[in-house]
Amino acid sequence: MRAAVLPAFDRQTNSSPATPADRSAILADPGFGRFHSDHMVSISWTADRGWHDARLRPYQALSMDPMSLVLHYAQAVFEGLKAYRHTDGSIQAFRPELNARRLNASAQRLALPELPEALFISSLCELAVIDREWVPTAPETSLYFRPLLIADEAFLGVRAAERVSFHLVASPAGAYFPGGVKPVPVWVSTTQSRAGRGGTGFAKCAGNYAGSLAALAEARGKGCPQSLFLDASERRYIEEMAGMNVFIVHQDGRIATPELGDSILPGVTRASLIELARHEGHPVEERKIALDEVLEGLREGSITEVFGCGTAAVIFPVAGLRGPDFSVDTRPTEDGGVTMKLRARLTDLQFGRVDDTRGWLMQLT
Repeated sequence: MRAAVLPAFDRQTNSSPATPADRSAILADPGFGRFHSDHMVSISWTADRGWHDARLRPYQALSMDPMSLVLHYAQAVFEGLKAYRHTDGSIQAFRPELNARRLNASAQRLALPELPEALFISSLCELAVIDREWVPTAPETSLYFRPLLIADEAFLGVRAAERVSFHLVASPAGAYFPGGVKPVPVWVSTTQSRAGRGGTGFAKCAGNYAGSLAALAEARGKGCPQSLFLDASERRYIEEMAGMNVFIVHQDGRIATPELGDSILPGVTRASLIELARHEGHPVEERKIALDEVLEGLREGSITEVFGCGTAAVIFPVAGLRGPDFSVDTRPTEDGGVTMKLRARLTDLQFGRVDDTRGWLMQLT
């Protein structure tokens, strides 16, 4: 079978980019998801032509027909990954090939066309080269890439789309914990589920996040910045936070995380931490973890740490689990324990402070 011919990029630069002064002001305090760089990538797909019309263009609003399938049936999947500026001036992405593959797994689940991995990587390079000045240099900062695949065909029938578009935007990201990493309490949602067996929980699709927002709002109303979901069948096993994977650490150094399945997103950070933890000598179990096991372990001290992980936060320690009829705290150590040790290992690699012996970094510029 002949390999698909990838479309060449048509490049149009922004005639009115942010001024150096405006950009510097933004990069001094970018926050997360508040600002965008000067350019974006857009690529079209149709059933008869495949992928075509690849464009690097000025950042701009999308024009969409009100009958577009994505607005009615939520045919939308996305990714999130970061690029880091190293001391040699290069811009490095962390394991972007895994994001490309996960995007395609998500696309397949939602009956969207798969984007060739090489085209995904080329899009990152195109945007990183032209908007390299948008990559901040302060500690713990990065350029966040948001690839997006949507069904923009104007049609109200329920079927797979025959016209789809891929877009890539970039947003400078500040430190997730500006004042330093601090443990936060997590609310366990006992009445709402994130995903069920046979559903879309393993896919990074827009609807999963929409379905988690009510529970997240409930958590924040209880003074918890994050929510944790249980399995939909028995409401017994912990699964995933609102957009993050979860780990528990036993007193003897063992680490456990919920096993992957239909209802849990296979996080890139999750996979990387499992490998790093095992290299550090920690046995890592991927299995079902009952909420009662975690609560009892925290109470008696056999479980010493709980942490969440994802692209945005990397790793954050959990101060305790809260629920309608329970409130159990973790037992923080002065050095942050296993959680902070693993966080340091991962961020040192991402920012180029240690050698990349695993080939996890990809130079974009």
